[in-house]
Amino acid sequence: MINFNGAIVSEDANVLVQNRGFLYGDAVFETVKIANNKILFLEDHYFRLMSSMRVVRMEIPMNFTMEYFEEQILSLVENNDIVVSSRARITVYRNDGGYYLPQNNTVSFLIKVIPLENKEYLLNEQEYEVDLYKDFYITKQLLSSIKTTNRLINVTGSVYAHENGLDNCVLLNDSKNVVEALQGNIFMLMGNKLITPPVSEGCLNGVMRKQILELAKKIEGIEVVEEIISPFDIQKANELFITNVIKGIQPITKYRKKEFSMEISKTLVIALNKTLDLV
Repeated sequence: MINFNGAIVSEDANVLVQNRGFLYGDAVFETVKIANNKILFLEDHYFRLMSSMRVVRMEIPMNFTMEYFEEQILSLVENNDIVVSSRARITVYRNDGGYYLPQNNTVSFLIKVIPLENKEYLLNEQEYEVDLYKDFYITKQLLSSIKTTNRLINVTGSVYAHENGLDNCVLLNDSKNVVEALQGNIFMLMGNKLITPPVSEGCLNGVMRKQILELAKKIEGIEVVEEIISPFDIQKANELFITNVIKGIQPITKYRKKEFSMEISKTLVIALNKTLDLV
């Protein structure tokens, strides 16, 4: 079952006819994690969604408040009998009509939820290898910082990673600097400095990125900065990890011949679960 404009309907309901999200990628989305019947980082997700809709000039419905956003997701979780934890994706797309130029800016939305095994964030300590993806580059612009349904770089990069036996890839911008990973923001520990690229480099303005920046500032002896990262810097790093709201923190163990530790990753996962009262 899915939530379509506030109504619980079958997943096979025909919602693709003239759907602008399907035809033109004219849609934005948020993926959230639910634990203990609570949407984690609700306010951050809500305001990022509203900001994304404004950037692409969608009309925001008067009833699309944070409380409505929360109610629609949690009612779908309950309807699907999910108890422990789940992930939900809300996709907002401009309504039918027009070609590249929309006939109106009103919107519809879809929400889908799937269960997760664990409510807490777990650290995956198994080997996790990445490399650079250089077939296509992310542009340094505002559209790159929001979640639209145009994710072809992420899709083709994921195919490349699969074909080459990699767990993930590092994406570069048009200045050939490190931006993010295929499924999340990237952090690099160099000595006592924890670095992540600034949003101006073209990376997603990640919700988990924001949480990790705040948590890391509380670790004694660690300086937290937003700075440009070059591919050459990765070879000199002590630690690399990826962040997103579903996995939390994913340590990178290997980049080409370089291997990394995961001490800061472990510290941050403990702090994250404690802050959210998940353990």
